[in-house]
Amino acid sequence: MTPTTTPAPALERVRPRHDRDTTARRLLASAAKTSYDPQKDIDWSEPLEQGLFGMSAQWSTLYATPLWDELTPEQRIRLTELEFCSISGVGIWFEMILMQMILRDVYDQDPATPHVQFALTEIADECRHSVMFARTAEKFGARSYQPTGLDHQLGRLFKTLATGPSLYASILVAEEVLDIFQREVIDDEQVQPLTRAVSRIHVVEEARHMRFARDEIARRAETMGRAERGRQRLVLGIVANIIIHNLVQPEVYAEVGLDPDVAVRVARANEHHTAKLRGAAENLTSFLTDCGLVGGPSARLWRRARLV
Repeated sequence: MTPTTTPAPALERVRPRHDRDTTARRLLASAAKTSYDPQKDIDWSEPLEQGLFGMSAQWSTLYATPLWDELTPEQRIRLTELEFCSISGVGIWFEMILMQMILRDVYDQDPATPHVQFALTEIADECRHSVMFARTAEKFGARSYQPTGLDHQLGRLFKTLATGPSLYASILVAEEVLDIFQREVIDDEQVQPLTRAVSRIHVVEEARHMRFARDEIARRAETMGRAERGRQRLVLGIVANIIIHNLVQPEVYAEVGLDPDVAVRVARANEHHTAKLRGAAENLTSFLTDCGLVGGPSARLWRRARLV
């Protein structure tokens, strides 16, 4: 028997089953109206434009530091290209995790329901996104960076064992922070058209995924008892750290001629980049706090991830 507690005042009441499917129907209709095939909707034969950044320079982990000032214009451009490829590569890694989590979550549910059908639609989207990110790295002449060692193995463990609100909340940590980042990329005329096109597709389709995840989180958070809330907070705080700390892999810095150990220290101490992360996570952390998933001792983990 699952213990229950009184929900946080700001938390929405659990929606009945028919409302869950109503949301899914709306998302399915949106997907039918506006979805993309990156293989066809992006012109991969178009050459990269000279002198443009790989992503918004203000989002570089080294921007506004003395180390950034020491880089040549060519090094700055290459750094932003590789940082975008690293973020995308980590995105592929996490999308593989979330696809398996979602499949496991709906495994015992009725595929005739709109809820399961949208879950399958989301998985199809994520497959296309992963291929799109991989082709972007190929276009930039980079590899798709991914976490290694312990973090890679923890991802394997998490996709197998994650349950409850943290299953979908972990998806939001990755998607909502990157959503704000990519919206700025889309509007930045100093960024490669390829990056802007990739970001535009991702933002449009991830908006549906985030709505789906938020509804599931709010619904499941209602049933948490005190012990379960503490466990969910701890797991989610650890996941947030792994995601954020892995976005830009150290090899990126080495490939532009920097000492990776020095560059990682500078990046993590960069107040400008910390402010960008916190700003991007503001709506996310507010929502998760209302759901009871951020708070108590685990709040230290969110500060360590530089998201609060």
